[in-house]
Amino acid sequence: MDNSNTVKLTSLSSKGGCGCKIGPADLSQVLRELPSATPNPNVLVGLDTSDDAGVYKLSDDTAVVQTVDFFTPIVDDPYAFGQIAATNAISDVYAMGGKPITALNIVAFPISTLDKSILADILRGAGDKLKEANIALVGGHSIDDQEPKFGLAVTGIVHPDKVRTNTGAKPGDKLILTKPIGVGILTTSIKNGLLHNEEIERVTNVMTTLNKTASETMNAYDVHACTDVTGFGLLGHASEMANGSSVDMRIFYDKVPVLPRVKELAEEGSVPGGTKNNFKHLADAVTYADSMDQYDQWIMCDAVTSGGLLISVSDKDADNLLTDLQDKGVEAQIIGEVTDGNTGHIIVDKN
Repeated sequence: MDNSNTVKLTSLSSKGGCGCKIGPADLSQVLRELPSATPNPNVLVGLDTSDDAGVYKLSDDTAVVQTVDFFTPIVDDPYAFGQIAATNAISDVYAMGGKPITALNIVAFPISTLDKSILADILRGAGDKLKEANIALVGGHSIDDQEPKFGLAVTGIVHPDKVRTNTGAKPGDKLILTKPIGVGILTTSIKNGLLHNEEIERVTNVMTTLNKTASETMNAYDVHACTDVTGFGLLGHASEMANGSSVDMRIFYDKVPVLPRVKELAEEGSVPGGTKNNFKHLADAVTYADSMDQYDQWIMCDAVTSGGLLISVSDKDADNLLTDLQDKGVEAQIIGEVTDGNTGHIIVDKN
C-alpha cells in the first residue's frame, strides 16, 4: 500500500497505536458510581453483562442490536484506517449473531491542520466496507479535534430467540477462534517503523476482514456463546465469557493462531500498554504453563483491534463448524475447551 501522499497518522495518536479500550477494572469502577438502569423487559442484552452490543426486542420475531466503537489511527494509510474502524465496529453485531443494516459515522479531525483529502480517504475506506457488508450509511457526527479519531455506531437486527451472547458457554464445548492474534504488537511496531510493507499489508488484511462469513456460518450450528476479540485481548474476552457463563476454560497456546514475527517484535519492545494492562488485570484469573515466558503470556493478552470471533460450540458440532469455516476461507482454529467449574478460571497449556 502506498503511504507516500499521507502524513504518518499513527504519530498523531497520543495512545501509541493499539486503539485500546479503557481497562475493565477502571471502567467497572466508574460504572459503579452511576445509578442502576431502569429495568425494561424488552432489553434482552444490556449493562448487566460485558457483552459486545445491546439488544432490544421490538416484536416476537425482531430485535435490534446496537453498538458503537471508535479509536485513534493504528495504521498510517487513511483509507485502510477507515476500513479497519468500520470492520471493527460492525463486528459487534456479527458477534451477537445479528445482521447489521445501518451505520452512523463518528469523526474527530483537526480540519485546519490536516489535509481534507485525508478525512475523505478515511470516510471512503469505511464506506467501501459498509458496501461490502450491505450496510446503509444514514448519517453521522463530526467535531474539530487535535487528534484524529474515527468509528461508527452500527444497528443490526436479530431474531430474539437467536441472539448470541458471551454468557452461555457449557462444559464440554470447544473454543474456536476465527482470526490470528498479535495485532496490538504489530500495530505498535508500525508506529515504531519496524514492519516491512508486506507485513503491514498482512496485519491490515486481518483487521479489514469482516466477521460476516464467520457469523453467518456459526448460526447454522449448536453455538452456546460468542464474542469478538478486541481491546481486552484473547484471554480478556475469554475471561468475560468464562465468568459470565460460570465455567472454567483450558486454552492451548500452541493451537492459538499468531501472526508472523509477533514474539520477535515483542522481545524487541513493541508490547503496547493496553496489552500489559490486560495481563495485570487477569493475574488472578489465568494460570499459565511453566514453559511460557513473559512474552508468550503478553501475546495471549495482546490488545486486538478488529479481531476474530471466539465461539463456544458443542463438541458434537465443533469439527464440522471448523471445517465449514475453513472451507469458506476463514482462518479458524480450535484453541481450547470449556471445562467443569464455576470460577471463571482459565488454564493456558502448551499442547
